Amino acid sequence: MKGLPFGCPAAPAWHVDWPALTEKFEWIRAMRDCPQDEVFHAEGTVWTHVGMVCEALAGLDEFRALPELDRHILFAAALLHDVAKPSCTRNEEGRITSRGHSQRGAIAARRILWELGFNFTAREQVSALVRYHQLPFHLINRPDAQRLAFLISQTARCDLLTLLAKADVLGRECADKADLLLQIELFREYCREQDCIHGPRKFPSSHSRFLYFRTPSRDPGYLAHETTRSEVTVMSGLPGSGKDTWIARHASELPQISLDTIREETGAEPTGNQGAVVQAAREKARVLLRSGDDFVWNATNLSREIRGQVVDLLTAYDARIKIVYVEASRDLFYAQNRDRNAVLPRAAIERLMDRWEVPDPTEAQQVEWWVDGHPLRTDGVEEAR
Repeated sequence: MKGLPFGCPAAPAWHVDWPALTEKFEWIRAMRDCPQDEVFHAEGTVWTHVGMVCEALAGLDEFRALPELDRHILFAAALLHDVAKPSCTRNEEGRITSRGHSQRGAIAARRILWELGFNFTAREQVSALVRYHQLPFHLINRPDAQRLAFLISQTARCDLLTLLAKADVLGRECADKADLLLQIELFREYCREQDCIHGPRKFPSSHSRFLYFRTPSRDPGYLAHETTRSEVTVMSGLPGSGKDTWIARHASELPQISLDTIREETGAEPTGNQGAVVQAAREKARVLLRSGDDFVWNATNLSREIRGQVVDLLTAYDARIKIVYVEASRDLFYAQNRDRNAVLPRAAIERLMDRWEVPDPTEAQQVEWWVDGHPLRTDGVEEAR
């Protein structure tokens, strides 16, 4: 199956060729010398743990009963769930910690799978599973359990997340294994009760969904009245991925605020401090927002944090937001970047990829994903049924 390169276990043997996978992938070899806290991982290094997780997953009847594509996605997530531990692991006051490895791992998984040509939709499912793989251990006890379950479900299938978490526990040696497995089962039942186990939690409208994830304690069933004055298209994507081409084809009639254009006008370097450039863009945006005009905000906007700052500005002026994420496959991306007027150095691209978070449906009233010039799907056009 194209784009699924890991030799997923299959009937009748359900064999995991761990030595071959280790030899093939440097990021697996990097786990060999990465220690873990013995309280939670008495089995040894990250490499030992991940191999045990893959074996445990392959042995689950629920995994074996999944459709082939789901098995490939879940096995990839098992391989990658601790991929960032080698870069995150620290010794703090005599205890080993890998704080932040789930979020960093989601970004690393995205980069690895993009390099391998992994299918976009499958890749984003893997990345989401990696990001949230620890949450089934303790979600049920959190005061924000419902909100967090709904958030997870927008990008990760909670039924697959349950199986990944179960394999994660079975593939370790720890004193609280039985309690962790119980927490995972409670997570599964909770997501089933909340109608978000097999897919995203539905909302009365895309605007209701957007406001729910921006407003604490909001009723998820409330049909929010939309009073937006304008629509702003916020572009997102690596430099050279095709954002300018998309705008020329689909939004050429709209005013455009382009950070690249502002840099050219002011002589600002693309790799320097961007504070003045962003401030100039925000001032231009305020003029259009006060007039109630539709326009395009054209920038890389690669991280959720940066997009959130733009969204905060736009919603303060009652704008409706459409995020358009544009991506190019690996070879096309590097070719297009070489053809740009302002070619980014490889080091700058690497720094951007360290913050590479694909927009998800919680970030705006509408989100579109385009890969190699073709639309994949749109969230936020139709009302939930």
